[in-house]
Amino acid sequence: MKKIKLLGLALLVGLSGASYGQKKYSEKQIESLKTEVAQIVQDHHKQSQVMVDKIFSFAELGFQEFESSKYLTGILESNGFEIKHGFSGIPTAWVATWSNGEGPVIALGSDVDDIPKASQYPGVAYHKPIVEGAPGHGEGHNAGIPLNITSALAVKEIMERENIGGTLVLWPGIAEELVAAKAWFARDGMFDDIDICIFTHVGNNLGVSYGAASGTGLISVEYTFAGEAAHAAGAPWRGRSAADATELMNVGWNYKREHLDPLKRSHSVITDGGDQPNVVPSQASIWYYFRDIKYDGIMDMYEQAKEVAEGAALMTRTTMTSKIMGTAWPRHFNKVIAETMYQNILQVGLPTWDDNDQTLAKALQKELGSEQNGLPTKLDTLRPPARELRSGGSDDIGDVSWVVPTVTLRFPSNIPGLPGHHWANAIAMATPIAHKGVTAGAKAEAMTILDFLLKPELVEQSWDYFKNVQTKEEQYKPMITADDEPPIYLNAEIMKKFRPEMEKFYYDETKYDTYLEQLGVTYPTIKKD
Repeated sequence: MKKIKLLGLALLVGLSGASYGQKKYSEKQIESLKTEVAQIVQDHHKQSQVMVDKIFSFAELGFQEFESSKYLTGILESNGFEIKHGFSGIPTAWVATWSNGEGPVIALGSDVDDIPKASQYPGVAYHKPIVEGAPGHGEGHNAGIPLNITSALAVKEIMERENIGGTLVLWPGIAEELVAAKAWFARDGMFDDIDICIFTHVGNNLGVSYGAASGTGLISVEYTFAGEAAHAAGAPWRGRSAADATELMNVGWNYKREHLDPLKRSHSVITDGGDQPNVVPSQASIWYYFRDIKYDGIMDMYEQAKEVAEGAALMTRTTMTSKIMGTAWPRHFNKVIAETMYQNILQVGLPTWDDNDQTLAKALQKELGSEQNGLPTKLDTLRPPARELRSGGSDDIGDVSWVVPTVTLRFPSNIPGLPGHHWANAIAMATPIAHKGVTAGAKAEAMTILDFLLKPELVEQSWDYFKNVQTKEEQYKPMITADDEPPIYLNAEIMKKFRPEMEKFYYDETKYDTYLEQLGVTYPTIKKD
């Protein structure tokens, strides 16, 4: 549907729904269809619950989301979507497309990977791993794609019956915790023919924002030093230690931290420290995230880190190479899509939390020393651009937001006051809290999709904001080149180690109503005083 973008301000010369060969709907008719699609979503609540629980049970790390991708694409394929596997050379990446003829092309995305060492029984308000040391959904990425599938299938039902033209495209945020896929998707053309993109992410309220988002972008880089091995006791003078170079870079960059702007963030892990103590390490590596609220700041840190790495190599007479492991542009969300979506959020409202939901939330908050406020009962506001940007986390949806009008719908499936990237964040994610939140989010998303299908002038207005506000003074410059490849080898060994034991706990929806039932969890399970 590149056509819409190329028409510029063609609305002024008569662009309308008729341009797509479909009838023009009145506001009353549109609202009636939106009410109906919300009810279809509600009617599919059971299917949403099964999908949420199933992905939770797979608990796959980034680039290893094989079971999750197979399951989700199977559902979409059985519902008439065409699947393209292996996008950008990533085995677990895919694009699912269903078209009903000419009309807006709307992409729906969400992440699917999880967190190392976050295995956790859902519905239990204290630390209780399902498999000790295994990964788990301590970010809540098991819920977003089920939400998108639920909303897409509900909208598809309306489109087919009413002969509404348009195309739905679903895609997964692979390896988001490594910020290592969406920049490649953007580079390789996934969004070239998309008119708008709706992204979904778990939160603890139902909301959306526009403009520059709080938080940072980043570049993820691994530096590898190569030296010369030698007997560490017999002839250490003959060795050139790559581990020494890694440590010197770490020390040098840590001194640099004192002089970084407070809005910058940087952290690292040593990924290869050598083989064993009695051999001077001939190879060693250290992996950094460099974060800033602006693209220029990110690239400046990247250049400074390169100088430190080169200095470490010079001091140790080693050589240094580097590899970009992932990138994320600072996010900027579309005002028109956000405002349209928020009106639907107001109609949907927050789920009704029952006593069990609130008991679990407050018990977990108590366990972690957070304020015991429970789950929110007041709807979030439409968040405008922050007056002052703040540092914080990153998300590679930022890259997508700079190539196509995009928003992130945050839906209420988690508990306030949690650390994030933590076993505690998994506790709600296969419980009625997540199930209700996904249904609420799917209603808001489905209603918004219908708005853009039936009022194509909204698509044009979204692009007007994108071109004349968002990108008026700043253009997207990819941090990766045509030669950079995604690090699809990451996490393979971890999943190979834990998957055999994890498979014993995969959710079997043919035998159990919920994953809680399969695990034998009484909801909620809390510590006794």
